[in-house]
Amino acid sequence: MDKRIVVTGIGVLASNGIGKDAFWAALKEGNSGVRPVTLFDTSNLNSKLAGEISNFQPEKILGEKGLRNLDRSTKLILSASKLAMEDADIAHPIPEEDTDEFGVSLGSTMGSVWSISEFDKESLRQGPRSVNPALFPNTVINSPASHISISFNIQGFNSTMATGFCSSLDAIYYAINMMTLYDYNVVLSGGVEELCEQTYKGFHKIGHLAGSRTGKEEVNCPFDKRRNGIMLGEGAAMMVLEELGHAKNRNAHIYAEITGYGTSFDPESNNFYSPRAKGATAAINASIKETKTGGGIGYVSACANSTLDCDAMEVTAITNALGSEAAKVPISSIKSMIGESFSASGAMSLAASLGVIEKGFLPPTINYEKPDSRCNLDHVPNHSRDKKVDKILINSFSPTGSNSTMIIERYGS
Repeated sequence: MDKRIVVTGIGVLASNGIGKDAFWAALKEGNSGVRPVTLFDTSNLNSKLAGEISNFQPEKILGEKGLRNLDRSTKLILSASKLAMEDADIAHPIPEEDTDEFGVSLGSTMGSVWSISEFDKESLRQGPRSVNPALFPNTVINSPASHISISFNIQGFNSTMATGFCSSLDAIYYAINMMTLYDYNVVLSGGVEELCEQTYKGFHKIGHLAGSRTGKEEVNCPFDKRRNGIMLGEGAAMMVLEELGHAKNRNAHIYAEITGYGTSFDPESNNFYSPRAKGATAAINASIKETKTGGGIGYVSACANSTLDCDAMEVTAITNALGSEAAKVPISSIKSMIGESFSASGAMSLAASLGVIEKGFLPPTINYEKPDSRCNLDHVPNHSRDKKVDKILINSFSPTGSNSTMIIERYGS
């Protein structure tokens, strides 16, 4: 990375905590946000749980004005963006004289599924002339990102990455590239995914949810032998990324520096996680190489999502990349507490990892009861640990072949 990019603001909404302090406290205590779904009816399904943000009241963060025609994804990401800017002590809306140096880069893949479905449903039932045209913009995948710029007067670049599980890490690296190549000093970047009936039932139908297959327990337990599918979750996490000199000039608080990123597509993956983990291994190696300081990973924020193949594949990739050091590095999955938030998962892991550096603790992998011989590393079972960590590896791996990783480090000088 030619420029040094640091994180100076964090905004996060998760099923176990809204705001960075509540989120970090919940992670340290091992508090789960998984609960019975209330947003839609699950009475005819085997699976009934999810990481739902059931106490989300956007008007308390954003005010009452202008929310009527916005979908849930947009309300979530606007709330996260406002929290991030307030945390970074950045005035909003952005003053006209500064707005050109700001940008937005968001990861979201399924954020418009509910809006598309509801818009089309109304059109089919009542006819196209009966639909509310004000709701049409929500059906476009870049709508949440666009609303960030509209709401906060950000007139620099505006981009949406839709690479599935890897979306938000890819979006953050895209933001870094824009800051490196052009004159952007500040970028809001992260990811969002909402919980909706259409995606939940879609994952249920293909047997990808925990408990969705007959005879299987509905349990969310990454790295545990009982795992049998994901617990779907929702969330939004936005970070203020800032060029180091710009951050220092305004005396901003620096949470960490982003020093490495790696990505690799694995053609052996075709709707399943390739057990050889060639793409995941290559992505980890690439991010370590980019840091220019080699290894020294103190903690891994895992992609593990309580599926048989993902968790074992990740252990293989970490072992391949770190060698004998892998057994010494703690590796845990916050998805055990908040579920699989898909496109938002990388940004959620980044928000959690910033808390690890800031507060000096390792989040646990909760619900860990039965060890699996294929997952034989230190998975920080059930209870958090106090530990100072200087370098963290964050993983996002997809069953469709995409693999992205990122490294953050404690800011020194």
